[in-house]
Amino acid sequence: MPLQCINQILAHGAEMETYNPGFGASSMTTSFGAKPKFLFLFQWFAVLMGLASAVAALPVAVLSFGCYGAAIILGRVGPLRDGYEFLSHGYDRVLDRLSQKILWDSRDTPALRLMISLSLTAIPIFVIQLVLGKPRLLLVVAFYLSLYGLKFQRFVRMFSASHLEAHRRHGYFSGKYDTVFGRYLEFFLGYLYGNIPELGRTAHVCLHHRENSGFDDTRSTMRYDRTSRLDFLWYLSDNIWTVLGLAPYAYFRARGDEKNRRRMLWGMARYYAYFAAVFIYDWRIGMAFVLVPILSMNFINAITAWVQHAFCDPERPEDYFANSVTVVDEVNFMNEGYHLCHHHRASLHWTEMPAHFERIRDRMREAGSLVFRDLDFMGLFLELTLFRRLDVLAEKLVPWEPMNHEQRLALLVKRTSFKAP
Repeated sequence: MPLQCINQILAHGAEMETYNPGFGASSMTTSFGAKPKFLFLFQWFAVLMGLASAVAALPVAVLSFGCYGAAIILGRVGPLRDGYEFLSHGYDRVLDRLSQKILWDSRDTPALRLMISLSLTAIPIFVIQLVLGKPRLLLVVAFYLSLYGLKFQRFVRMFSASHLEAHRRHGYFSGKYDTVFGRYLEFFLGYLYGNIPELGRTAHVCLHHRENSGFDDTRSTMRYDRTSRLDFLWYLSDNIWTVLGLAPYAYFRARGDEKNRRRMLWGMARYYAYFAAVFIYDWRIGMAFVLVPILSMNFINAITAWVQHAFCDPERPEDYFANSVTVVDEVNFMNEGYHLCHHHRASLHWTEMPAHFERIRDRMREAGSLVFRDLDFMGLFLELTLFRRLDVLAEKLVPWEPMNHEQRLALLVKRTSFKAP
């Protein structure tokens, strides 16, 4: 974490009593000097983008999960399965040797595999589409599969690897390779996903980790009912300001943080230029290859932020030890599910998170931290908000002390009942 961010975090306690910039559309109009009468336009633009995000993500989800079903069927064909495993193991051996030469830490080989896979699929598809001009349906389908993968697994990997890259002082690559591929995920591949540069290195590290999803965090969920589908729609709508970079920019501007304000401005300028250039080249390509990804990013990003800090202690709502959720399932890429461990020691290498989890168990027990097994963040969202089945979550909750089902359910109800005014 940058030294400036650490100093800001230490000084934050003195600011809390005197300053609260607010958030959402109201904060946006104030921070940018817009007149209050334009608040209505800001709000309805956000709602429109929220609805558009849900609509854009739906066909992507159908494609991703549909192809996952097809892959399961093909996986039952012995020769195909054996051939895939043979090639995959050979590929892994090559990557293991390559990572020793080009990465700061060879333990980050899973991130390298992702970067190479995206570079060999998504980028060539996009370039071919630009050369051909008129959008081709097969290219669009291939592009989305390359970005999101089967059952959104590639997006999950991208999210985790990019998240960890944001916390690295030099990214993943070492020496001369860093000069060419420095922050390759956020500052290059991220464009394809609709991820604006500096949302990771600057907004996430110097804003979210400073506020820990507290009241002043632009992604705080404490003002919403986390079990309400309607409230999630409002949150999804408001999240577009963060995805576009405007809310973090307003946050840093309001606090007089010129270094991070300029970083956000430069990141937004680069992405907006890319967005405009593709639309000017061909608006149909812009719709399919640029607009849909950023709307999908808003939807998926909102889901993740919605549940990662969903269970607040009413007596200590801003205690990140209480409101940060830990989820552990069989597909926990780069240990992303150890969310509380990450907030407690953001600079700790992802391979050390399980051991750190064991070290802080006593403090987690005292704070009432919630841990779920056999669950990922998407599953948590589905059960908590879409289906509202707290009884299912109660079964997956791992309590610190012996508790029956009714006691687990009562705890979850209590931890989702807090809603800030």
